[in-house]
Amino acid sequence: MNFKRTITAILFLFAVLVTQTAFSQSNYSDIKVDDLSDAQIRQMIQRAESIGYNDAQLEQMAKAQGMKQEEIEKLRSRVAKIRAGGADSKKSGEEINTDEVKERQVVGMDKKEASEKKDPVKVNILEDLRPKIFGSELFSNSNISFEPNLRMATPKNYVIGPDDELLVDLSGDNEANYKLKVSPEGIIRLQYAGPVSVGGLSVEQATAKIRSKLAGTYPGLRSGRTSVAVNLGNIRSIKITLVGEVVKPGSYTLSSLSTVFNALNASGGPNANGSFRKIQVVRGNKVVSTIDVYDFLLNGIQQNNIRLQDQDVINIPVYQSRVEITGEVKRPALFEVLNNESLQDVIRFAGGFTNQAYTANIKVLQNTNKERKISDVNAEQFTTYGPLNGDKYIVETILDRFENRVEIAGAVFRPGKFELEKGLTLKGLIAKADGLTEDAFLNRGYINRLNPDNTFALISFDVAKIMDGSQEDVALQREDKVTISSLFDLRDEYKITIQGEVRSGGTFDYADNMTLEDVIQMAGGFKENATPRRIEISRRIKNSDAKSESAKTAQVFTVGVDQNLKVMDKKFILKPFDVVSVRSSEGYQVQKQVKIEGEVLYPGLYTITQKNEKISDLVKRAGGLTPVAYAEGASLKRPGAEKVNPGDRNAINNQEEDKKKFLNLKRVQEAGVKDTVKAEIEQQLIQSDLVGIDLERILKKPQSRYDLIVEDGDVIRVPRQLQTVKVTGEVLNPNSIVYLPGKSFKQYVNGAGGFTSSALKRGAYIKYANGSVEAGSKFLFFNNFPKVKPGAEILVPKKAERERMTAQGWIGIGTAIASLGAIIVSLLR
Repeated sequence: MNFKRTITAILFLFAVLVTQTAFSQSNYSDIKVDDLSDAQIRQMIQRAESIGYNDAQLEQMAKAQGMKQEEIEKLRSRVAKIRAGGADSKKSGEEINTDEVKERQVVGMDKKEASEKKDPVKVNILEDLRPKIFGSELFSNSNISFEPNLRMATPKNYVIGPDDELLVDLSGDNEANYKLKVSPEGIIRLQYAGPVSVGGLSVEQATAKIRSKLAGTYPGLRSGRTSVAVNLGNIRSIKITLVGEVVKPGSYTLSSLSTVFNALNASGGPNANGSFRKIQVVRGNKVVSTIDVYDFLLNGIQQNNIRLQDQDVINIPVYQSRVEITGEVKRPALFEVLNNESLQDVIRFAGGFTNQAYTANIKVLQNTNKERKISDVNAEQFTTYGPLNGDKYIVETILDRFENRVEIAGAVFRPGKFELEKGLTLKGLIAKADGLTEDAFLNRGYINRLNPDNTFALISFDVAKIMDGSQEDVALQREDKVTISSLFDLRDEYKITIQGEVRSGGTFDYADNMTLEDVIQMAGGFKENATPRRIEISRRIKNSDAKSESAKTAQVFTVGVDQNLKVMDKKFILKPFDVVSVRSSEGYQVQKQVKIEGEVLYPGLYTITQKNEKISDLVKRAGGLTPVAYAEGASLKRPGAEKVNPGDRNAINNQEEDKKKFLNLKRVQEAGVKDTVKAEIEQQLIQSDLVGIDLERILKKPQSRYDLIVEDGDVIRVPRQLQTVKVTGEVLNPNSIVYLPGKSFKQYVNGAGGFTSSALKRGAYIKYANGSVEAGSKFLFFNNFPKVKPGAEILVPKKAERERMTAQGWIGIGTAIASLGAIIVSLLR
């Protein structure tokens, strides 16, 4: 763990050193943390977290990027407050414009940030703290192009690229013309000449290459009797020079159709000190046009964007006045202002106020000759206030409170928030909410009132007396919340439960004067086996003696009703939380059937006529066995009444017991016992339906203890004479072998190739055709295997896997032996 921390610290220090080099040209020493909004601080924290930096590393990165130490200490305090959720009240007005932050979180980082995330060293943590210069992204955005529509003769030095369309014309002895499109790979396909790579070539170079390719098809090209021309259109190029505060100053070769915006786009536009409002076009040492980019950015008007001529000079001077506006405006940024513009123009540049803006006045932070000062500009001064260079305007948010809101909730027809009119009282507010509902609790209501110090006070009142006027009405105040409870809110939900022999038992809502017959009808009426003469109702006891050992816990009533639910004079009225139990009729029995199949005279389904009917009785009813029946192999399959007839009330469900057995088996396996049989197979064995019977003995001695009583769902199978024995498990060739009387268990195993090396011989067992199982036994060194009968199956299990001794185990044993030897030697001395 310490090694990992050391490596992390080394990598972080290396990142800081590289970052200091990468951002040495960026000076962030002028950033004032007090001037930053909480939204900007959050953006900085998010950028740091995106590359895995904590708060301490964030401070180190800020220091590496030029922030002063005193500002870093202020930054630490601001970050701690934001982490704790307590926004600085001084900056609360600047937190409103969080839409941009949310959008960045939802939409994700832009391409630049995505590339930076791949290389954390290049992430500029303080980048979002600098205000954006309005218009700076216009000419630096690669998705925006100001290229003119070029439809002139192609210059010879024009470089061909993808999606260009070449016109290849042959004249002379051979006349032909081709209209070819350059593929994304820079290839055209000439008829009879194949593909020709022209991407990155000038028109002149491409013409020579095409002439060489076509010479094999058109011999006249070699002799000069045929000529070839390649054109896009002859376009005249001009030289333009950009000077002043340009991102990339210098001379540019542009199309003769190019305008000033084309040249600005090519050069990256004005730099951080360049003016967007007074861009000059100098022609013949005279200024022929002055361009204000704001006209295009704000209104889409390209005023004075004239067409350039050869040797024109574009001069971008430094800006004269630049101000910043932040907070609740639609487009916060740095704006350049002219001498004749006002604060209202700055607000217009920023797109106007947002819907949460406090427009009564704007705070202004100004720089004087000695220090900074703050002032307020009222709304009526917006058109007359002249911005000064360096001004910072802060548009705060409106207060998150209502000046005239009251609220009512609970048992009224229209709960919600309402306007606090002059003189509005409690009774008037109830009337505004369309009055009380029928279930209103009239004894008490209450008002949550906001005190002058923003603490809460509770005022109670009698709802009934307020409504009838016997109590003085209460005058409401701002932010009062009136609550009138419902009767149902103050008590448990009343229910009635019915169970037993009804069609749709369950829980129903209680109603006054609900009778026993009513709830039986709600439950769908009686089932066929229900007895209406003995219905039990259990009722809660509210005032039981808790100190008495014999105290009653419930009151029970036994009631009889009419089978057809007729209305009787004597009614049993139910109470809330009563539990109704409808019993089954004592003499009701559902028909139960068993199946006998195989070698009997009349196989099929038989209904059990007596509770003590046995296997011999059923075989007798089926006409007895056929001459080819193999009684010794007869089997009884007993899936259980709950599987055959799940609705049988007399069925005993053994599924839970089977689950417990299976879970116990899994527990043993997880404790370290390794078995060769899969858990699924073991579960099937646990739930086996076969019962081992001896039909031959049963028929010889009916009504004996071997003659089992049949149950619902039993299946008795009587096979014909079986002639094979199946051998499976850990033998070399599992198969079925012809049965021969007197042949031993081991001979059958040998007939299947014998035991494998992993066979557990002493665990071999045999499963007979009737479902019974017999395992082998061992006496001294001899294995005694069970007798084999026709139709039997021999199963040979696999030895349990043994864990191999690991190197650590051998080392442990060696160490123990060495220690023991040392002890013995020391004792002998």
